[in-house]
Amino acid sequence: MLPAFTLDLPLGKDEAMQRIRQAIAELDAIENAKAAGDCAEFSVRPEERRFWSPHLSVQLSNVETGTQLYARFSPRPEVWTFFMLVYFITAFFMFVGGVYGYVQWFMGAAPWGLVLIPLGGLVIVCLHLASLIGQGLSKDQMEKLRDQLDCTVAFALRSSNHSN
Repeated sequence: MLPAFTLDLPLGKDEAMQRIRQAIAELDAIENAKAAGDCAEFSVRPEERRFWSPHLSVQLSNVETGTQLYARFSPRPEVWTFFMLVYFITAFFMFVGGVYGYVQWFMGAAPWGLVLIPLGGLVIVCLHLASLIGQGLSKDQMEKLRDQLDCTVAFALRSSNHSN
């Protein structure tokens, strides 16, 4: 559901992260980016931010050939938390409806509680569709964040070539 991609870098993880931090600090084209530990975050400028605006999370890990950069687009943390809360509440009511409907059926009453199960399924489908619509509406911002990451990586690799 969340678009992701990987890039292989011919540098050690620590050196790659150091150069990414340097690129974030030095490049004017990189806006609203932060790096800490083995991670970096790229986000949309506040004045361009909309409810469905994405952010790009980047993690580095060691591989045999150097470093693998794993990047994933996702909603802003507060939007992601809201969606997860709605999923959790929906799943809870589906479970309660299933148990209550079973008890109603077992006791010989009309099992109307079971109606919560397909209603919950409908809510989950709607949430999934909302996420797909949000991804479509934020495609331009996703491309901009990807361009910023590509620029950062190009700077990091260029810096690597100049130091050799």
